Amino acid sequence: MGDVLAGFHAVWEFESDSVLIRYERGIRTPKLFQALGERRVPLSAVEGVSLTPGRRGTVVLRLLPRAGADPLMDAADGQLKEGSDPYRLVLPAERETLAEYYADELKSLLTEAGSGPADRYLVAAPEAPLHFKAYDGKASFDGTSVQFRWSWTGASSAKWKAGDQSFPVTDLSGVQWRSPEVFEGHMRLIRRSADPAAAVQPDQDPAAVVFGLGYGPVHESLPFAAAVLAAVRTRGPVPAIPAAPARRDPADIAERIRHLGELHQAGLVTDEEFSSKKAELLAEL
Repeated sequence: MGDVLAGFHAVWEFESDSVLIRYERGIRTPKLFQALGERRVPLSAVEGVSLTPGRRGTVVLRLLPRAGADPLMDAADGQLKEGSDPYRLVLPAERETLAEYYADELKSLLTEAGSGPADRYLVAAPEAPLHFKAYDGKASFDGTSVQFRWSWTGASSAKWKAGDQSFPVTDLSGVQWRSPEVFEGHMRLIRRSADPAAAVQPDQDPAAVVFGLGYGPVHESLPFAAAVLAAVRTRGPVPAIPAAPARRDPADIAERIRHLGELHQAGLVTDEEFSSKKAELLAEL
């Protein structure tokens, strides 16, 4: 088709085998869209197209993704609000005729693309390296492993005792993402060796980070979870962009040791745990 259709917050570029969605940046644009930047959706990942009336004199053109075709939608697990649905294009009502044309064109192409649940991810996951700041720590993903580095202001004593964590993709079986707008916000890594019956609250689980309204950029956590989930499902790393090695800030190390001392004085950390963790932190300088 090779045409372009611009709506509120996004522009769709139609090709013979895909739709390239470019999300706009701006104060009114949903933050998730800004985090995604752009996405190419193969028509093989789509099973339908709808055109419905929207709010306040608008119409909504929407692609209906196949189940299991997009790691982002798998990770979201139905928790996204309508306004944050990356497959919706909102247009002024006066462009309804044009939207109908594109909807019909897409439907004619979908007859050859397939339908039903996909047996693999067809929409590319966000590229690594990725990172985001949660309430109780910082999460990073380099394409092969996930690292959690705990924050001295928000992490529980259980997480401090466990220390900073690293999880190879090959040791994981899944990812649980929970939106704070629906549940208690967190992202939990599901380890292959974990006992489901032994699960603890996310704020006590070293395999989880907690976030919520006012506690970190939630919109960055979903693309992160999608990238990890895609790597887990394929049992291998997602393509990674080389990143410079992270260096520890001496001031940050000093703060972490100070907080560790407070936990020690409060009796939440034993003498042995205090000495071991302090030596570990000093070794990072």
